[in-house]
Amino acid sequence: MLASACTGIIQRMLGARDLPAANPSGLSAETAALVAQLLQRVQDQEQQLAEHGRVLAQRDQALAERDALLQRKDREIALREAKIEKITFELARLKRWKFGAKSEAMNAEQRRLFEETLAEDEAGLREQLERLRREAAAAAAAAATSDTTTKAPPRRPRRNPFPDHLRRVEHHHEPERTDCLEPGCGRPMTRIGQEVSERLDIVPAEFFVHRHIYGKWACRCCQVLRQAPSVAEVIEGGIAASGFVAHTLISRFVDHMPYYRQATINARSGVHTPRSTLASITGQAGAALEPLHEAHRRFILSCAVLHADGPAGPGRGQDAPSLRLGLCQKLARQGAWCDLRVLPGARGAVPAGIPGRPG
Repeated sequence: MLASACTGIIQRMLGARDLPAANPSGLSAETAALVAQLLQRVQDQEQQLAEHGRVLAQRDQALAERDALLQRKDREIALREAKIEKITFELARLKRWKFGAKSEAMNAEQRRLFEETLAEDEAGLREQLERLRREAAAAAAAAATSDTTTKAPPRRPRRNPFPDHLRRVEHHHEPERTDCLEPGCGRPMTRIGQEVSERLDIVPAEFFVHRHIYGKWACRCCQVLRQAPSVAEVIEGGIAASGFVAHTLISRFVDHMPYYRQATINARSGVHTPRSTLASITGQAGAALEPLHEAHRRFILSCAVLHADGPAGPGRGQDAPSLRLGLCQKLARQGAWCDLRVLPGARGAVPAGIPGRPG
């Protein structure tokens, strides 16, 4: 009887949860206890299955999020690698333009046009490439396990120290409080050293005006007026002082800056200097420097031997040897001894030892 009752219970196990808690009619106490125990086990198993289902759902969601994150990381890495390849290609092309053979590089005129921007572009590309590499290394280190030891960052190149003649502006930085903040201490701390870092800065060109005030003194008895003589200037009666004249000449002939660029730079400071004014200042300064040029010329031509570098190539319809020969003959007419020699690798052949009149 007990076996048949258990068999019926097992067959109706799925519907057994609807049985009442009290003893069913026609069952003994032992059978009712067994039924209650089986019902309790079924409920526990259902709870465990539900909990396991929730855990699996959370795990599936986490796996989906991780897959999405990995896909996004893969796309970012692919994009970063594409950028690195593009920048590497541009850097290689700039190096080829700058250091390549003459048949592959730009001609002299094009190189002069781009020689200023080549260094800037190369430095910018190197900085972008280094930043992308650092980001790729950081992403790879973040994706690795926590116990993986990361490589030490590459050593930065050591910069040359700044010249000693540059003016140093010191900025002292000290902590707000110099007492120990550890719990239970509060004693004053001792300064044991310092760390110094230097950064290069520049003060833009500053325009200022010299005001020469000449006092007038008169004798009422003798009717005599006395005044200090005017200060000598490079350009008499002009607006340019000697410093501005030197700045204009250096900008034009040393820095090769045209007058219209100088006028634009000066206008940023509110100073109106047209190109005609700058050209006039340069011309008057050249006339004022003519005695210095003549003294320099006499000193050079008074030497027993004069070393000069001739033209590097043909020019104005003449070949290089003819130009060198003409230069030597011109110096010989002026009383200098000319010994023209052709260095190895020079273009053309010129007889060495073309004498002039010894000085």
